[in-house]
Amino acid sequence: MSILDKLEKKQILLSDGAWGTFLQATGLKPGECPELWNVTRRHDVLSIAEAYIEAGSDIIETNSFGGNIFKLSQYGLGDRVFELNKAAAAISRQAAGVLKHVAGSVGPTGKMLIMGDVTEEELYNGFKEQATGLEAGGADIIIIETMSAIDEASIAVRAARENTKCIVIATMTFEGSPDGEYRTMMGVSPSEMVTAMIEAGAHIVGSNCGNGIENMIGIVREIRLTDRHIPVMIQANAGVPELIEWKTVFRESPVMMASYVPALIEAGANIIGGCCGTTPAHIYAMSQIIRK
Repeated sequence: MSILDKLEKKQILLSDGAWGTFLQATGLKPGECPELWNVTRRHDVLSIAEAYIEAGSDIIETNSFGGNIFKLSQYGLGDRVFELNKAAAAISRQAAGVLKHVAGSVGPTGKMLIMGDVTEEELYNGFKEQATGLEAGGADIIIIETMSAIDEASIAVRAARENTKCIVIATMTFEGSPDGEYRTMMGVSPSEMVTAMIEAGAHIVGSNCGNGIENMIGIVREIRLTDRHIPVMIQANAGVPELIEWKTVFRESPVMMASYVPALIEAGANIIGGCCGTTPAHIYAMSQIIRK
């Protein structure tokens, strides 16, 4: 059954939590390429995916957030995009089995069309190569996440829709303003995001990162003012990151995050999970609320 079939039956689905902070805790060093671990430290990457499956996740992402040609070229790995993304998806598929879903993670390229850093064709081809690699490895979903610019996100969605058979999710990162509005770094509102991502072809929209789970409630409400029907995915941080003794700390506990899950569902969220700072313990606590 596809994820859209499950959502059509009004199921609330649980995604996974942080990958980056988990990799760092496992030994990823500053300046080291996370995606290369898919072939050099496969077992460690698999253990992360398995931990989230054991915690109750219905959807497992992949270790491929920076797996585009632009980011991988910085490590001298620009010729291994398809290989590393396929390996990432194969690892998560092994953990997920046939009953859970694998969402191939596609993050921003770090290039800006408005600045002339890259052409639309170059962006499209970069996202196409990444998405097809993820599908070849076993992903049934492509999640374009942590986006801030509509043009880049739209190109990524089109590349995934036009070159794979995967369900496509598009999520952006919003920051709250003193007047209660939410905007991405490039000034995009949740309402503008919804309209643009649907036009590009996204099956599911939402928000990840940037906020603790409480602030995500307002974002979901704004999304629902624009579209009452499209499925919404929310992956919140474990609070706002704080730098303490040169370490990034996220203060929201599993119980605290889970306590907001009913309000998120009431606001209109269909898929809930975690982003930076969340752990299998956070996902397990959420699963207990969702299962009820």
